[in-house]
Amino acid sequence: MLETGQAPPLTSGPRKPVNPLLRRKPVEQMVAEGGQGEGGNLRRSLTMWQLTMISIGATLGTGIFVVLGEAAPKAGPAVTISFVIAGLTALFSALSYAELAGSVPVSGSSYSYSYVTMGEFIAWICGWCLVLEYAVSVSAVAVGWGQYLNELLDGTIGVTLPEKLSAAPLGEGGWINLPSLVVVLLAMVFLLRGAKESARINTIMVVVKIVTLVLFIGIGVMGIKSGNYAPLAPLGVTGISAAASTLFFSYIGFDAASTAGEEAKNPKKDLPRAIMLSLGIVTVLYCLVAFVAVGALPWKDFEGTEAALAQIMTNVTGDSFWGVVLAAGAVVAIASVVFAVLYGQTRILFAMSRDGLVPKIFAKVDAKTGAPRANVVIVSLFCGALAAFIPLGELANATSIGTLFAFALVNIAVVILRRTKPDMPRTFKVALFPVTPILGFLACGYMMYSLPVATWVAFGVWMAVGLVVYFLYGIRRSRLATAEVATAEK
Repeated sequence: MLETGQAPPLTSGPRKPVNPLLRRKPVEQMVAEGGQGEGGNLRRSLTMWQLTMISIGATLGTGIFVVLGEAAPKAGPAVTISFVIAGLTALFSALSYAELAGSVPVSGSSYSYSYVTMGEFIAWICGWCLVLEYAVSVSAVAVGWGQYLNELLDGTIGVTLPEKLSAAPLGEGGWINLPSLVVVLLAMVFLLRGAKESARINTIMVVVKIVTLVLFIGIGVMGIKSGNYAPLAPLGVTGISAAASTLFFSYIGFDAASTAGEEAKNPKKDLPRAIMLSLGIVTVLYCLVAFVAVGALPWKDFEGTEAALAQIMTNVTGDSFWGVVLAAGAVVAIASVVFAVLYGQTRILFAMSRDGLVPKIFAKVDAKTGAPRANVVIVSLFCGALAAFIPLGELANATSIGTLFAFALVNIAVVILRRTKPDMPRTFKVALFPVTPILGFLACGYMMYSLPVATWVAFGVWMAVGLVVYFLYGIRRSRLATAEVATAEK
C-alpha cells in the first residue's frame, strides 16, 4: 500500500524519464488519498438518498425555470424533442460517469478520472473545464434566480427591485445584479457548515422544487391548446439541434454526486445509483413540464422571458396567486441549484489542490466542520462577482461547452480504464461497451459543434489562460513531480 502522497515506486534498472505531461496517478494512490486535506479530513456522512438529492439539486430547475425561455424560440413546440436529445446525450456520459464513480470514488469527478487514465496534462485541461462548468453555472443560475425573485416580490407585496440593482452592467444597463450575488453568498453560508448539514438543507429544497413542478404540470395541462403545437418544428432540425445544445446546460449537475466521492458512506455502490437515478427523475420532469408549457403558451411568447412558467400559471388560472406560488417554488428550486453546484466546484478544486495543481489553500479542511472553508469562501466570492456583472445568455453557453468537453473526456477515460485495468472491481459497468461511450463522445462533439462561434472564442481564451497557469504553476508544483524529484535524489 502506498503512503499518502507518494508516487508509485520506480522499478530497478535504468530510469526512463517520464514526460511530465503524460505522468499518471495510480488508481490505488488516488483512492488511498481520499478525504485527506490540509489540516483535516473530509467526513464520510452522505447516504445514497442524499447523493441523489445533490445531483437533482444541481440539475433540476436550471433548464425549466431559466433556459426554457431561450430554447423555445429556437425549436418551437419541438423544444420537448430538444430536451430528449439533450437528455440522451447526457445519458451516454452518465453511464460512463457511473462506472468511473464506482471504480474511482474520489472528489475530483472527471478531473480525477482523466488523471488516472490520460495523464496530468489532460487532467489539468479537464479540471480547468470543470472550473468553467461549475463556477460559471453557479453564476448563470444565480442570474435566473433574480428574475423569479422579482416575480415573487411583485406578486406578494407589489414591489420589484429597480433595474439598476437587478441587472448586470455588461449588456443589460444595470449597476449590479444584487439578487444574484445574495443567493451565492447565502449558499456559501450553508456550505461552511459542512457536508452533512448542507445535504439536509439541500434535500428540503429539492423536495420543494419537485412538488412545485408537479403542481405546474397539474395546473398547466388545463391550459393546453392543440393549436400551440402546430407547426411542431417551425425552424426545422437546425432549430431543434440549436435548442438541444442550449438545453444541455439544464442537465449539468447529474455528475455532482461524483464530486462527493470522499464524503459518501458507501461510494462504490451509492455513487452510480445516485447518478443514474437523478438523471432519470430530472429527464422525466423536464419533458413533462416542457410539453405542458409549450401547449399552454405560444412558443413565440417565450422570447425575452426567464419566468415563463409563472406567467403560464397566471394565464391558465386567471389568478395571480398561482403565479406567485410558482415563483416562490422557483426561488427555492434555483437556490438549490446554486447550492449544489457550488458544492461540487469546491470539491473539484479540493482534489486539484491536493494534487498540487492549484494552491494548497483549496485543500485546507476545517477540523471542526470537515469542510474546506477557505475554498468555499474564495469560490463563492468569485462566482458571486460573475453573477453580479455578466448577462445570463453568454454564461449558459460558456458552461455548456466546458461541460461537453469534460464529458467527452470521461467517455474516453472509461474506455482506457477498461483496457488498462480489465480486472479492476467495478460495481457498475457501462452497457453495450464500447459502443455507448463512443456514442457519448460523438454526441458531445456534435453538441459542441452546434454552439455559436462566439462561445468557441470564449472557450479558446479560457483554455489559453488555463495553459498559461499550468505551465507557470501546476507543472512544477504537482505532487507527482515533487515525488519524482525526491525519488531521483535518493
